[in-house]
Amino acid sequence: MAGRVFFFLQHATYEPAYQAASMGITAAAMGDDVYFVFAFEALRQLVRGGFGLAHSERERTEAARAEGLNVPTPARMLEEARALGAKLVACDTTVRICGLSPQDLHGTLDEVMGLASIWRLTEGARVLTL
Repeated sequence: MAGRVFFFLQHATYEPAYQAASMGITAAAMGDDVYFVFAFEALRQLVRGGFGLAHSERERTEAARAEGLNVPTPARMLEEARALGAKLVACDTTVRICGLSPQDLHGTLDEVMGLASIWRLTEGARVLTL
């Protein structure tokens, strides 16, 4: 029973990025329509290539363990989820608050859309925030 799943991301360090990316790729592989909605630090780190990087000693230890287990990085899982049809989006107002323009995000995101559009898409969907 496929459905829609939204992951609202405002944090981008290893733990929340891993949680969102691993659940997102799993949902996409199981046939759900997956949307990752990036805001604030998650959006800035995605643009800078820092999404999912460890920012504490604990996260560095966890990331090293994951590497030893051959677990893909959060950024890699996000790419693979996208290849399975997951969409990376952001609200146009949040993009501007972060000092970016929609043109800056071409290729990084699948779409920059209005909050009303995002809100309508969440109707009947599973929603997680990280």
